[in-house]
Formats: sequence, C-alpha cells, structure tokens
Amino acid sequence: MNRDEKTLILFKPDCVRKNLSGIILQRLLAEGFRLRGMKMMQLDDAILREHYAHIIDLVIDDKPLFPTLSAFMQTSPVVALVLSGPGVITRVRSILGPTNSMKADKGTIRGDYGTNSMLNICHASDSPESAEVEIRRFFKPEELFDNVD
Repeated sequence: MNRDEKTLILFKPDCVRKNLSGIILQRLLAEGFRLRGMKMMQLDDAILREHYAHIIDLVIDDKPLFPTLSAFMQTSPVVALVLSGPGVITRVRSILGPTNSMKADKGTIRGDYGTNSMLNICHASDSPESAEVEIRRFFKPEELFDNVD
C-alpha cells in the first residue's frame, strides 16, 4: 500500500450532467492524492470500443451491453484525470464503492451519488496494469505532470 502509483479516473456523463465533478474531485484530493493531469473530452466509438473491449460482447438479459454503454458515455463530455499516491488504485476504488451503485454504502461516492451499474459517477482503473494502459489511452505524455508536489 506504500508504493506510489497512478490511476485513471473518468467522471462519467451522469457526474458531469449533475455538476458533481468539483465535489468528487475535492473528495478524492482530500484523501491526499496528487492530481497529475485533467481534461474534459467528448468520447467517440473508437476510444469506447478500445476502453470497453473486455465487455464488447457481453450480453445481459438477452441484450448486448456495449451499445447502451457506448451511447450513454457519449451523452456528454467526460472529465478524465490521473491521480497518484500510495495505493491510489485500491484506495480510490474503495472510496468509490462497488460498481453497482445500488449496492454501494452511503459515504462512498457511488453510494451517495450513483444510480445503478451504468450511472455510477466514475470509472477507475482496477489494477496497475490497466491503469498504465488506460492512462496512455486518454493522455499524451506531455499532458501529465509529475512535478507538482
């Protein structure tokens, strides 16, 4: 838990539309994480197909999940950010709560602001390996800053 690492977080369209980006960022930074990069961007099919490649063929209740997820993720811009700190990946995921907001405890971000498994306020990397890939997917090297301590 003491190892300094980085994670990607996306404030999803439900977060942006509810004007919660500042509140969520404040909660994360209050934990002592360092902001390394941040931008607002409109996602397209290409980046979403890459980002959600692991579930592209997933079917739930006889319906493919990806088309609905992709449509939702394009309803507004998202805010992408990179945070760093000791154990940041595990700690952020704990602060967010479970992916399904309906199962998230009050006091977690998803428990306080989320609606369900899709409308769950944020995406966060789930491992150091996925964080590395996801950060490269959303940020150019020159958009990240390690010298702001």
